[in-house]
Amino acid sequence: MSDLRDAALAVRENAHAPYSGFKVGAAIRAESGVVYRGCNVENVAYPEGTCAEAGAIAAMVAAGETRLTEAYVVAGSPAPVPPCGGCRQKLAEFGAGEVTVTLATVDGTERATTIADLLPGAFDAGFMA
Repeated sequence: MSDLRDAALAVRENAHAPYSGFKVGAAIRAESGVVYRGCNVENVAYPEGTCAEAGAIAAMVAAGETRLTEAYVVAGSPAPVPPCGGCRQKLAEFGAGEVTVTLATVDGTERATTIADLLPGAFDAGFMA
């Protein structure tokens, strides 16, 4: 997991957060073992933008992968920050319920959870049958 933590901390520095000042970095491990990174990207039409988790997932999909096996999210906050609702759904789309999602602060406080705990009763393709 230290590679995910290091990747998330490094990419967080690239976040474009001129409006909120709240930088977030995310790293996900794909089924292949490759680590993909993403950071939040704000724009002047705030709050429109891209979350760090969504950016990491987009990088994974752009590389041709569709399953994640672990995620790490870090933010400059006093306590670990959970993903927004939209990112919880995105994580559930590409990862199984038991996938570990570690939430962290830049000073090293961590809280491990799972996709299922973040999004109980997740909407999935089974409802569209």
